[in-house]
Amino acid sequence: MAILIDENKKVIVQGITGREGQARTRLMLDYGTKVVGGVTPGKGGSEVFGLPVFNSCSEAVATLGGVDISVLFVPAQGLKDAALDAINAGIKLIVLVADRVPVWDAMEIAAAARARGASFVGPNTLGIASPGKAVVGMIGGRAESAREWFKPPLPGGTGVGIISRSGGMSSSTAYYLGQAGVRISSIVHIGGDAVLGLRIPEVAKMFEADPATDAIVVFGEIGGSQEEELADLIASKVITKPVAAYIGGKAAKAGTRFSHAGAIIEGNRGTHAGKVAALRGAGATVVDAFGDLPNAVASLLRARGSRSLMTEAEIKAVWTTAITKIEPNKVAVRGHNIADLMGRVSFGAAVYLILSGRLPDERTGRLLDAILVSSIDHGATPPSCLAARTVASTGASLSQSVAAGILSINRHHGGAIEDCARYLSSLLERASQQRRTLDEVAAEEVTRIKSTGDRISGFGHRIHTKDPRTVRLFELAAEAGLTDAPTTHIGAARAVERAFAAIGKPLPINVDGAIGAILADLGLDPRVFNGIFMIARTPGLVAHVTEEQTRERPMRRIDPVNHAYDGPFAG
Repeated sequence: MAILIDENKKVIVQGITGREGQARTRLMLDYGTKVVGGVTPGKGGSEVFGLPVFNSCSEAVATLGGVDISVLFVPAQGLKDAALDAINAGIKLIVLVADRVPVWDAMEIAAAARARGASFVGPNTLGIASPGKAVVGMIGGRAESAREWFKPPLPGGTGVGIISRSGGMSSSTAYYLGQAGVRISSIVHIGGDAVLGLRIPEVAKMFEADPATDAIVVFGEIGGSQEEELADLIASKVITKPVAAYIGGKAAKAGTRFSHAGAIIEGNRGTHAGKVAALRGAGATVVDAFGDLPNAVASLLRARGSRSLMTEAEIKAVWTTAITKIEPNKVAVRGHNIADLMGRVSFGAAVYLILSGRLPDERTGRLLDAILVSSIDHGATPPSCLAARTVASTGASLSQSVAAGILSINRHHGGAIEDCARYLSSLLERASQQRRTLDEVAAEEVTRIKSTGDRISGFGHRIHTKDPRTVRLFELAAEAGLTDAPTTHIGAARAVERAFAAIGKPLPINVDGAIGAILADLGLDPRVFNGIFMIARTPGLVAHVTEEQTRERPMRRIDPVNHAYDGPFAG
C-alpha cells in the first residue's frame, strides 16, 4: 500500500500545455503515474504526449469517467481559480505546486475543499511520491533519478514514510535513507507557504494507518506549530509508530524567515528548541545534525526487526531484479519457493507467475496450460519451423537450429497475439471515450476496413474457417470466469465478429486473436504476449529439428508446401 498516490490513481495535470506542465507530465508518465489527461482553458481538443487536453476540470471528469488527483502547474495569480475548478469538479486531492500564493487565496481554497470533502497538498510543494508506484508533481526531477534514489518496499514488505517541509530535502532525505539501506513507502512534501492543506499531523495519521509504513521520518523547520502538534499525537498514543526527526533553522532569529514563508519564528512561537523539546519529550528520536538522520532511522528499524531495512547485499547491489532470488538451499520465484511449486502448480501457472508476479488460481492456470498447448505446433509450413529445419539440415546444433526458429517469430508470425490485443483495447477505449456501444464502434470499424482493404490481426485464417483451438480456449476462459461483457477484450472480439457477420462476410477470430483477448483480460502486459507464443512453440521446434537431423539428409531443399504426414492417426 501507500498513501495519497499509487499506480492506480487517475491523475490530470492543470497547465499541461505550459513548459513546466509538459516537463513534469513527462516525469510522471515515465515513472508510471496514471496520467489520463490535462486541462488548459482555451486549449481543449489538443493533445500533449497523446493525452487529451480539456478546457475545464468538469469537462475532463465527465469525459474521463472520474479523476482522483489533479496537480496544478499554474502560476500563483491563477492558482485559486484553477484549484476551485478542480474542487468543484469533484476531484478529491489537489496538489498545488506554485509558491507565494496570496494568503487569502489559499484560505479560500481551503474553505472550498472542506465544503466539498476534498484535500490539497501545498501550496509551494514539489508533490508526493510512492516509490515504485507513482509520482505526482516534480519530486526526483527525472524518472531515472527517482527510481535510483527512492528505494521502494518489497512486495508485501514495508518502508518508512517521509514528511517534509522542504522540497529539496524531501528528495535528499529519501536519497540518504536509501543509501543507509532504508526503504520508503511514501514521500509527502507538505509545502512551504504559511497556509497549507495537509499538514504534518494529518499526514502522520495517514502513515499510522498505512500497513506498508513501519516508521515516520520528519524533516521539520522552525515556524508554526505542526511539529508540536505531532508531539501531542505521539504523547497521546494516536501515533504509535516510531518517529525520527530533524528540525532545520536552529540558528535563525525571531522575525527571520528560514527558507520558506511558513518557516518564521514569531516571538516565542515555533522555535527550534521548543520543537525539539516537544518531540523528544513525547518519545520521538530527534537528531541534531541532518547527516545523523539516516543512521538513526536504520537503528530504530533494526531494533524492530523491520522489513523496511535492506540487506547488505541489497545495499551494495548495482542493479536489481524482482524475478528470482537465489539463497543457499533455496530458490524463490516471485516470492514463491520453487520446491513448493513443483508438483503443485502447472507449467502454465508457473509461466503466469514469472511473467506477472501473481500466482493464478487453478482454473486460470489450466487456461494458461491450454494456451501453451494450443500453440505448441502448427505443422511444417510456418516460418519458424521452416527456418529451424533449414538450419538443422546444415549440421547446426539443436540450440542453433531452435534459435533460428525463434528468431523468425515476429510481428507477422506470432505477433498477431499482441497486435490483436492492442487493437481490441483501442476499440474498448474508443467506446468508453465516445460513450458508444462496442457494436457501434465495431460496425464503424468494419465499414472502414471494407473501404480501405485493411486486415485485422487475429481474425480469419488461411486454413481454418472455425478453428477448433479457438472454440476450446473460449470454453476454458468462461470456466476461468472470463466473460464477453462489453467492457472486456473478449467482448470486443465478439463485437467485431458480429459486425462482419452483419454485412454477410463472416470473419471469426482465430487462435492468435483469442489468445490475445484472453491474456489481455487476464491483465497480462501485452509486451510479453509474443514471448508466450515463443514459449509454446519451442517444444514443437525441438521436435522438428530432431526429426530433421534423424530422418532427412543434410543440406536438402525443403519444399514449404508439398509434404505429407506419416505419424499416428488422430480421431
